[in-house]
Amino acid sequence: MLKKDYSKTKNACKVTFTLPKEAAQEAKEVRVVGDFNNWAWEQGLVLKASKTEFSGAIELAAGRNYEFRYLIDNQRWENDWAADAYVPSPFDGINNSLISVSAIVNGELTGKSAGASKAGKPEKVAKAAAAPKAEKAPAAAKAPKAPKADKAPAAPKKAAEPKKAAPAKVTKVAADDLKKIEGVGPKIAELLKAGGIVTFADLAKAKVSAVKAILDAAGPKFQMHDPATWAEQAKLAAAGKWEDLSKLQDKLKGGRK
Repeated sequence: MLKKDYSKTKNACKVTFTLPKEAAQEAKEVRVVGDFNNWAWEQGLVLKASKTEFSGAIELAAGRNYEFRYLIDNQRWENDWAADAYVPSPFDGINNSLISVSAIVNGELTGKSAGASKAGKPEKVAKAAAAPKAEKAPAAAKAPKAPKADKAPAAPKKAAEPKKAAPAKVTKVAADDLKKIEGVGPKIAELLKAGGIVTFADLAKAKVSAVKAILDAAGPKFQMHDPATWAEQAKLAAAGKWEDLSKLQDKLKGGRK
């Protein structure tokens, strides 16, 4: 989790980093390393341990984005569960967490993260665009009538051939951006889609046990995530109730109540 407190006297922001203890079980020491300390363990921000989490704060210059990750005992990496975004690292299949720190101009925040909450949540998401309607197939052109033969007897009428049934139209379901659900990052979104959950409606109807089974099958890195609130969030997203979703997410912490 990220908390941002912007300075009233200078173009800077105090950022508090928080990692739940369940993400760093049996850890002796957790540090934050990233762009702001050359990704070095020795220069990393040491987080203080409490009963439920590791946390620590650092002042960052405003007006830019920073990539970072949590380094546990100088051996194991973990991303922030509610980063502003996730971006590919130089290593295949691995993403870094990203925090966006807005610039301060004339006492006001500017930039994309200016509307972010203190918990570092991104601005309200826009409504997903409706899938385009399938165009109707043009009507078949009528065959021209044959000219009547002069004084010739009328030819016997042929039995009408049965009309072939038109093939059923297949409507493709547009996939939703499941990362708009707090607690779902890029990797988890891919796992859900591979498990047949591709829309907000799918996630809203999915049982918590079914979603947990998908996470458990993906390995220890994903077993720690709790999808208990995902269906509730997805139901609001599927209904386009973005304001209600934002209010709910303000009460959550990494997607958890």
